Amino acid sequence: MKLLIKISLITALIFIGVFCFFYFAHYSEGVRAGELVKFSRKGVLIKTWEGEISQGISEAQTFVFSVEDQEKQVIKDLNEFQGKMVKLHYFERYKNLFWLGDTKYFITKVEVQH
Repeated sequence: MKLLIKISLITALIFIGVFCFFYFAHYSEGVRAGELVKFSRKGVLIKTWEGEISQGISEAQTFVFSVEDQEKQVIKDLNEFQGKMVKLHYFERYKNLFWLGDTKYFITKVEVQH
């Protein structure tokens, strides 16, 4: 019985550790620029903010991203800057966490390019 409790506890700690790593650790961070062509809230059961910028002459070069619900200023800015040239500051997670967004890229700041 004690062995089963120890194994369960170790398994739970490993699961929590892996989850914390995927949530808090950033694989990369940077800046992308382009024309904001799409930004919307989507989903059936879990709603997430998703967007896309065009980085080239054609829409062949795009950058798709997500925004966490707590980033109120970013959401406001992206809704306001639809169709404009923007610079997006982002971080990339190791894994896609479906309840946060469809992508691994999360926007932390938006600037309009002049």
